[in-house]
Amino acid sequence: MSERPSRPLILGEVLFDCFPDTQTLGGAPFNVAWHLQGFGLQPYLVSAVGTDALGAEILQQMQAWGLDRSGIQQDSLHPTGRVQISFCDHQHRFEILPEQAYDYIQPPLLETGAFSLLYHGSLACRGPVTAATVAGLRRSGLPVFVDVNLRDPWWTLAEIESSFQQARWLKINEEELTRLADALAISGDFRGQLALALQARYGLTALIVTCGAEGAFMLDQAGQVYSVTPDPGTAVVDTVGAGDAFSAVAILGLLAGWPYPRLLARAQAFAQDICGIRGAVSADRALYARHVAAWQTTGAF
Repeated sequence: MSERPSRPLILGEVLFDCFPDTQTLGGAPFNVAWHLQGFGLQPYLVSAVGTDALGAEILQQMQAWGLDRSGIQQDSLHPTGRVQISFCDHQHRFEILPEQAYDYIQPPLLETGAFSLLYHGSLACRGPVTAATVAGLRRSGLPVFVDVNLRDPWWTLAEIESSFQQARWLKINEEELTRLADALAISGDFRGQLALALQARYGLTALIVTCGAEGAFMLDQAGQVYSVTPDPGTAVVDTVGAGDAFSAVAILGLLAGWPYPRLLARAQAFAQDICGIRGAVSADRALYARHVAAWQTTGAF
């Protein structure tokens, strides 16, 4: 590939993940945008922060990383988003606070033809204001990548189905796939059958299912299954944000036209590296450079 793909439009929550002993930048759309910037794609992030200290810190860190801040709205009525994270029974528990600035994202003014793809998650649609903004952008004609994040009680089946009907690509984890299969009355004896039924029902170009320590698999429109397994020697520090790291490289691969096996392998490898750090994003530019260098030895960027 001789040229990088044009800018992806990333919409949704930007917030702080608050652990018992520290707080880190987070929010799936923010994490995806951060990683894409690390790989040189210059994404356009549309979100909202409060006029508070946390909002100022987000803007400062975006500037330091080189992320375009012009799509960040400042809300004087609502605080910058926060999620309280605890660890129990070997799993993270999330307390997502209500009425945050990212629940009130207004429709942005966008230049026609400036973007290659719209990414949004399902959490951004929990409130009517941001949900309406997302719905308007889904009607813009941009191909849509939907990242499923089923955080109780912040989702409805109606909104999930609406986003699926307008999606070209969908990423979901294995647990969420099982939950949605039950909610949608989709039957199947194993995850591949469930994924195939979901892909067929909504006419998705591709469906990506992440499976934690077991890796990930991907279905194309013909029902062909591609899979990847992780390196068993990887040390895990923190799995928060691993799915977002996977999504970022998947988006890069889709826009660059990578074959699906190559896309999966590269996304899995980067997600594993993110599992080796605390928090969902890294300001270590060498991390991104290492992956780009590895990609260049196995095919075009």
